[in-house]
Amino acid sequence: MIVRPARTPAAPVRPLALAAAVGVLVAAGCAVGPDYKAPPALPVPASFKEAPGWKTAAPDEGAKRGPWWEVFQDPVLSDLEQQLDRENLSIVQAVDAYEEARQTVRSDRSGYLPTVSIAGSAERTRTPSYQSTGQAITSSNSGGTGGGTSTTTTTAAGASHGLTSNLFTGELEASWTPDLWGKLRRTVEADVGAAQASAADLALARLSMESTLAQDYVGLRITDDKLRLLEDAVKAYERTLKITSNKYAVGVAARSDIITAQAELDATRAQLIDTGIARAQFEHAIAVLVGKAPGEFAIARTPTIGLALPEIPPMLPSTLLERRPDIAAAERLAAAASARIGVQTAAYFPDLSLTGAGGFEGPSLDKLISAPYKFWTIGANATDAILDWGQRHDLVLQAKAAFDAAAANYKQTVLTAFQGVEDNLAGLRILKLEATVQDQAVKEAAQASQIALNEYNAGTVDFTTVVAAQVTELTDRETYLTLEQEQLDDSILLIQALGGGWTKSDLPHP
Repeated sequence: MIVRPARTPAAPVRPLALAAAVGVLVAAGCAVGPDYKAPPALPVPASFKEAPGWKTAAPDEGAKRGPWWEVFQDPVLSDLEQQLDRENLSIVQAVDAYEEARQTVRSDRSGYLPTVSIAGSAERTRTPSYQSTGQAITSSNSGGTGGGTSTTTTTAAGASHGLTSNLFTGELEASWTPDLWGKLRRTVEADVGAAQASAADLALARLSMESTLAQDYVGLRITDDKLRLLEDAVKAYERTLKITSNKYAVGVAARSDIITAQAELDATRAQLIDTGIARAQFEHAIAVLVGKAPGEFAIARTPTIGLALPEIPPMLPSTLLERRPDIAAAERLAAAASARIGVQTAAYFPDLSLTGAGGFEGPSLDKLISAPYKFWTIGANATDAILDWGQRHDLVLQAKAAFDAAAANYKQTVLTAFQGVEDNLAGLRILKLEATVQDQAVKEAAQASQIALNEYNAGTVDFTTVVAAQVTELTDRETYLTLEQEQLDDSILLIQALGGGWTKSDLPHP
């Protein structure tokens, strides 16, 4: 039998003493690189410029928390928004991206613990062995002048025999790289920041899709109102055509009046048909947002628009930094970039790894797990580059430049956020004034149209005056509907600019 000698160290090692020594090394380790400090935001104004006279909201006010779309008091919109969160594929992609980032953190954290593996092997070996048989072979030879006889004795070649042996091994192996310089801690810190940024991106994607859906729904309902407006105009123009035909029949109107009235009616009918295209497109866009095929989705028309124009008090500008998911994402990416400086700085220091193995090795499987066949080994390994031609230095500078870029992006995101709030506050303020004036214009145009028709019936004006007044009234009414849509859209965008009720505390804990 061939038995491999047991692998044992030259001197006994006390495991508790070794663990204590390693513990001291780890405790003495430090996370190199800068500790993160959030980039200072640009000077934050005390109030929003475009909101004079608005009530200053407390930190827990402003955009409605949770289902913010309920401020529009439309049950169909609320139902669609709830479907959006379950079915929208862009949100699903953002959820998967966040899950990927979360699992990256979990994977990195496993590096804090040793890697343990188990191994086993079985080996059977045959080796050649030669041994002489001792068999003699005698031969005689007669001849020569003396008539003598000679005898020769030889030994036959040895016969070949094989020798076989078995070797069985079972062992438990472990390896560990202590995080002496904080490289792993900085890596986890960077990936935690990236995962939190991904969570903020998910909130941003959800808020963006909710806002887009609400705007498309507003567009669809305003289009329904335009369809009703044009349908009413067609009925009114049909009555005007009938009046003109009657006047022509009794000889008090010209043939050209009938042609003009018919042309006005046909143009309005064509406009009515064309508006149906816009409604279909809004409906198709909503279907895709809620994850449905456009051919299998429909939204019924309603008698009235049903959307209330909400009052949205803006919050303090300083609280906006905590309410916008894009700002939170930019800040978390800056934190991740800061941690990566430490990852690159740790490359200046040597890496230490500890290994150990223990098990049994012997020729007999049934007696393998026994003291004579036991072995164990413990080892340590340290490596460090002594010449890298400045690569580590360049990588540190690269990481610092990446952090500076992330900090600049954070500041730019904050500026853009303030711009979004100011834009929509200005839009709502100005549109409200414009809508008030336009509403008065609609009333005056309706009155002028009726007066023109009465005067035409009385024979004091020609028919072109009636047509001009009716076209003006229809145009003014369409303009008012457009202003109504713009006010609703700006309300949605203001809620989005204020974060939609989201806060930084919604980010997952590290």
